[in-house]
Amino acid sequence: MNLGIGVDYTLVVAPRPHARYEHASFHLLKGSSRVHAIGIDIGGTKIAGAVVDELGQIVRSDRVVTPAGDSTLLEDAVVSMITSLQAGGDVSAVGVAAAGFIDAAQSTVYYAPNINWRNEPFREKLEARVGTTVVVDNDANAAGWAEFRFGAGRMVSDMVMLTIGTGVGGAIVAGDRLFRGGFGAGAELGHVRVVPDGLACGCGQRGCIEQYGSGRALLRMSNEIADAGGIGQALARVRAEQGALDGGLVAALIESEDPGALAALRQLGHWLGQAAASLSAVLDPQRFVFGGGVAAAGELLLAPIREAFLEHLPARGYHPEPDFVIAELVNDAGVVGAADLARVWVAEHS
Repeated sequence: MNLGIGVDYTLVVAPRPHARYEHASFHLLKGSSRVHAIGIDIGGTKIAGAVVDELGQIVRSDRVVTPAGDSTLLEDAVVSMITSLQAGGDVSAVGVAAAGFIDAAQSTVYYAPNINWRNEPFREKLEARVGTTVVVDNDANAAGWAEFRFGAGRMVSDMVMLTIGTGVGGAIVAGDRLFRGGFGAGAELGHVRVVPDGLACGCGQRGCIEQYGSGRALLRMSNEIADAGGIGQALARVRAEQGALDGGLVAALIESEDPGALAALRQLGHWLGQAAASLSAVLDPQRFVFGGGVAAAGELLLAPIREAFLEHLPARGYHPEPDFVIAELVNDAGVVGAADLARVWVAEHS
């Protein structure tokens, strides 16, 4: 387990049962033996790409370092990767996932936090260079869609995913469809406010769940417990020995069931459960899926989330209660989801 700041994971793929699945992408796939698409996931430190089949299985993949601070070089790197992956056989479309606000047409990047993109017509630029259909989507949307189609979201029609890493990412599936909002910038669940006038957030507001339910928040809580002594003695000792606490050190203490580290994780789970209760009142999902590095804690994280959820659920006892599960797809969820979203776009526009 790690807190997920710059950490890779192994992909575990489980095909989604299609008996009740009526999305346009399924109708496209039924008449075809193999429908491949390319998924590209642009991260802050790396660009990952893969050819993915209609069952979410990776056929071949590639990975390069993200060119830092140069959007032209980044575009060149993405084009080069697509061209290389196309060489192995026919693909139906290309899906690109990136952090930031993407328009509802899955075409223009309004704003990207890690790339100098402002109203960037990225889809148009890529299609002109690679000669095939390209769609662009938010990276958290892509990961959530991958879970819905092939991972922990199978067998439900309505799902919320929270990705707990450095920040908090979100994805919403409602009625078998990915929710993007009227402008395409919806489902920014990390910026749901849970504390009025609370801690300052990088979005410019205060009290967002990202400041209370992320990997960074867990580190802050761990340091606070270390400062207080008592159950924080082990946290304080490790911090003194290593110079500072980081995700790996706190994760190791959680795995060893250190009382201080577990207390920090319970605090984190409390805030996430409270946020989930508010989201449930609005969205009524059948399942909450938790991904990201912190989610590697498994039931140690889910238990306080469920407890806080029930404490804050409106009309408890009368409101149906959703499932809470850990994501199954991890390091490759972005490329798998991006590729499948590209297939969906082709199916709906053909």
